Amino acid sequence: MSLASMTGFARAEAALGERSWHWELRSVNGRGLDVRLRLPAGFDRLEPVIRKRLQTAFARGSISVGLQMRRAETLGAVKVNETALATLVAACERLAKNKHVAAATADGLLAIKGVVEVDEQADDEAERERLDAVLLESLDVAIDRLAEMRRTEGARLRDVLGSRIEEIAELTRQAEDNPARSADAIAERLAGNVQALLDQTPALDPDRLHQEAVILATKADIREELDRLSAHIGAARDLLAADGAVGRKLDFLTQEFNREANTICSKSNDVSLTRIGLDLKSAIDQMREQVQNVE
Repeated sequence: MSLASMTGFARAEAALGERSWHWELRSVNGRGLDVRLRLPAGFDRLEPVIRKRLQTAFARGSISVGLQMRRAETLGAVKVNETALATLVAACERLAKNKHVAAATADGLLAIKGVVEVDEQADDEAERERLDAVLLESLDVAIDRLAEMRRTEGARLRDVLGSRIEEIAELTRQAEDNPARSADAIAERLAGNVQALLDQTPALDPDRLHQEAVILATKADIREELDRLSAHIGAARDLLAADGAVGRKLDFLTQEFNREANTICSKSNDVSLTRIGLDLKSAIDQMREQVQNVE
C-alpha cells in the first residue's frame, strides 16, 4: 500500500427494483480511525458491517458515511395517528384562548410529521437480504474510490514531503560545513572574549577564564545534533518509501527534527549558524503541516 492522504471524497450510486440510492463518503484528518454513519431509518442493521469494511480499508482518518435512499412513488394505505392528532387538537384549543394566536386548521394539523402515516409493503426476509447485498456492493465501490483518491493525494504529499526532507538535508550539510563551528573559529572567538574581559577587569584569573572558555566551547559543539539530524533524515526517507500507514511515525520524526533545530539555535554563537537553524525550523514546520494529512 502506497503513501495515502487522510482527505478525500467518494460517491457511488446503485438501484434495485423500485429503490435507488447513493453513498457519500467524506474523509478528513484524524488521530485514529473515526467512522460516523448517517443511515436511513431501518438500515441500522448494516452499521456493524459498514464499520468493519472501513476498518479493513483504512487505518486513520475521520470518515463520514451517508446513505440516501429513494423509492418509486407507491401509495400505500393512509392512516391517521389519532393519538397524536388528539394531543395536537387539545394543545391548539388551549392556545386559542390567547387572542393573539391564530386558530389551527385541519390541513395544518395533518401536515405535521407523524400525524399522517403511509403504510408501505414490508420487505420479506429474502428481499431484505438481497437489498443488503446490493447496498454493500455499492458501498465497496465507494470505499474503493475513496481509497484511490486518498492514494492520489498521498502521491502528491510524498513529493512535497520529499522536497522538505531534501531541504532539511541541505541545511544540515550547510551547518556541517559552516566555518563558524570549526575549532579554530571557536577558539579565536573565545580568545577574543577572554582578552576583552581581562582588559576590562585585570583582576580576573586568566587561567580560570580559559577553563570557562573551554567549557563553553564544549557546550557550543553541535556534533551530536548534526548526527541525529542525519539519522532522522535517513529514517524519513525510508518511511516515504515504505508501505502502510506511516503518518504517526513521520509526525514523531518532525518533533525530533524540531528538537535538534532548537538546540542548534540555542548553542549557536555565530549569526550565520543561527540563520541556518532558523531556516531548519521553517522547513520542519512546513513538513509538519503536510505530515498532518498523511494516513
